[in-house]
Amino acid sequence: MSDIYGGHRVIDPKGALPQAATRIDPDPIIFPSEILIDVIALQPTSTAFNQIRKQCNEEIEGIKKAVMRLVKDQGKFQDPVTKSGGILIGTVKQIGGNLVDRNLKPGDKIATLVSLSLTPLKLSKITDIDMDTHQISVQGTAILFESGIYAKLPSDIPEKLAMAALDVAGAPAQVRINAKPGDIVVVLGGGKAGLLCLQEARNRVFPNGQVVCIEYSKTQCDAIRGLGLAHRVIQADAQNPLETLGRFQEVMGENLADFTVNCVNVPDTEVTTVLLTKDEGLVYYFSMSTNFAKASLGAEGVKKHTRMLIGNGYYPGHTDITFQIIREHPKLRQFFEDKFST
Repeated sequence: MSDIYGGHRVIDPKGALPQAATRIDPDPIIFPSEILIDVIALQPTSTAFNQIRKQCNEEIEGIKKAVMRLVKDQGKFQDPVTKSGGILIGTVKQIGGNLVDRNLKPGDKIATLVSLSLTPLKLSKITDIDMDTHQISVQGTAILFESGIYAKLPSDIPEKLAMAALDVAGAPAQVRINAKPGDIVVVLGGGKAGLLCLQEARNRVFPNGQVVCIEYSKTQCDAIRGLGLAHRVIQADAQNPLETLGRFQEVMGENLADFTVNCVNVPDTEVTTVLLTKDEGLVYYFSMSTNFAKASLGAEGVKKHTRMLIGNGYYPGHTDITFQIIREHPKLRQFFEDKFST
């Protein structure tokens, strides 16, 4: 017997669903409610990849061994520290009998839009790791459950760029529905998620709002200025709350954010995010580095009544929103193509 959520694949602990399980069954013999995928590449979350590369002292062969060991032990790719995963791209190999009415056929190239932390995965080989984009080229198989979502890869966007963008597609979608004309929107972190959020925020707050980016890297700050994605770009270490708040106030005075988006890939930025947000403002923790106890108790400790939104990577239509941003903004698209398509 199988269920649409993949509970039948859980080995330990029994009764859990795959994301919370410590071990699941990646056997490529599928149930009627499953899709079998020949995997081409993994796109781990930035948080998960950086956690592993740090443990392996930046050594590619060490990272390969660590990823292979994780997948073999767990039956999936899930960083044991942050519990995050990522997504994959691959080719549909077989479709279970219950799912044959879907607009999908063997040979279609898709990206899974559910986390690798719940996706049964069996790897035979890692052929390459791109340390800049965090993409891992592999040979293996994966299982998508009936409840799992996916996107066919578009013909007009390079494969590696599409995979990178889809990994963070939930972030700009939340900006679209939560940022309003006239708002002050602050984005912490200028990686791929941050860049997409900045562009979408500029679209949403027009004509009188302001978009502020806070980024640790001077190089990335310069890139964001060059792309024209933010009205203000502040170089600061978000792991230092008071220093970051001080630099923000030097630029913005007492005008705090209506909406703050945390896209960083390091821990201990929860309170900083709260301090930058006005009372009754909204904080969106997209980062998988977030410790929600630190966020809630930290807000209590600094006497801030902020609303908090957990970084759910799914929103209806989020892939279309992300691809629309890329298609409509040539400078941002070129930046992404230079990084992810070479």
